[in-house]
Order: sequence, then C-alpha cells, then structure tokens
Amino acid sequence: MKAIIFKVYWFLVIFLVACGGNNTKSNVQSPGDQKTAKDNALNSGADLLQDKRPLAGFDAYLDGFHFYNGNINAQMEAHHYVNQLNEDFYQAIIFDGNGRDAKLMGIEYIITPKLFKMLSDEEKLLWHSHHYEVKSGSLIAPGIPDVAEHELMEKLVSTYGKTIHTWHTDQQRSLPVGSPMVMMGFTKNGQLKPNLLASRDKRFKVSSEEIKQKRADIAMPKVDPLANAWEKGKIRQFIISSDADSAQTKHQGEAHIH
Repeated sequence: MKAIIFKVYWFLVIFLVACGGNNTKSNVQSPGDQKTAKDNALNSGADLLQDKRPLAGFDAYLDGFHFYNGNINAQMEAHHYVNQLNEDFYQAIIFDGNGRDAKLMGIEYIITPKLFKMLSDEEKLLWHSHHYEVKSGSLIAPGIPDVAEHELMEKLVSTYGKTIHTWHTDQQRSLPVGSPMVMMGFTKNGQLKPNLLASRDKRFKVSSEEIKQKRADIAMPKVDPLANAWEKGKIRQFIISSDADSAQTKHQGEAHIH
C-alpha cells in the first residue's frame, strides 16, 4: 500500500510540474557575464545548507494579466507565486515567466473585503478587484486539479489586489530602470488584448472560455466603488522625485539625510 501511495504521489508531482510551469520564457536577456564555476558551487552549497523558510510558503501559482494604471493599452502577462499568510491576507511574488530565466517583475498584496474595508478612501484607489479575472477565466492556477482550482477561485473572486511592478520587461528593459509602477486588473470584456490571452491559453493548453463556463456557478461579488478607481478617471501612479517628503514624514523615525 505504501509503495502505491508513493508512486501516486510522485505521479502527481511530475504531473503538476509538467502542467504548471517552464513553458513561458522571460521577456528579456539581462546584460552581464555568465556565472562562474565558483558562483555555481557557492549557490549550490547555499541551496543545500541555508534555510529559506519565507520562500517555502509560496506554494500556489497563478497566471493572469496586468496593465499600467493610467494606460490600459500597456498590458502584460504576470506569473504570480503566492503565499497565504492567513484567511484574509495573501502576498505574491510576480515574474515575467515561469522558467529558470524568469525575471522578478513585482509584487502583489491580496486581501479580502474584510480587510479592504479597513483601508482609507485614498488607499483604496490603489487597489483593484479580482471579480472579472476570476469569472472570465483569464486568471488560472495551472497544473492543479479542476476541483482545487475552482475552490481557490471561489476565495479569490471577492479579493482585492495592490500590485507594483518594479521591472518593466514587457517594455524590453533588460535592467530594472525607471520608476516602479502601480498596476491594475481588467474589469470587463473587450479590455484584455485577445492575442495575449490566446498565446497564454496555447502555452498552458487551456481554454479561457471553457474555464469561464466552469466558473459560472461562482457568485459575482459586490465590488467596493472605490476599487478600480481608474475606471472613474482617478489615476494614482509613482514618479521619481527629488522631494523626500514622503520618506521623511510618512514613516516612523526621524529623517537622517547626509
């Protein structure tokens, strides 16, 4: 019996790995010399000896799409690796691919309506809802069984995300230059470019339309009117500035400028 369970376990692991990653290359090749043999040895040693407990919790993989707040035509695919901190709070690391060459593109914090209600009205303008991403089938959790994915999407459909991209590889920037940018999610049909969705579906061998039909029974949540503020023309975006007011006055501790 133990042998059978062991074989089934590894079959599932292999199946999930095969279906859930390593089919989307990074958008750019970064400049720099190849890692030396010494580097590889040090990295291998660190991988075996060091405890990477914070990273171990990032055990869910989601694939979806973002656009720059203020420019819905600037769209890109985003690969999320998600850690659930508790029943109401998730954090995600976002990459531009799912292979070994993937570039760390940004982060996303995901909260339930319970926590979203606690935010100030100004803060809410930075967040987007996930109702359309889930209901449309454009947000997927590659590689896990349909039943498990459906249950996950039932939880995510009413959540809100605050997303910041720090490396704009979709613009073919081979280095993380420029300002971080606030990102948003799509809220209705006709916004996401069809070619982006079709390319993703082909790589993962899925049909967003079929997924949409399977999720028809997931209830559509009531979205807070202050989320998705871009729809009402209220855009919030980062800029690079020589004014350090935010760092000096909005964080704890006295400012020390040298």
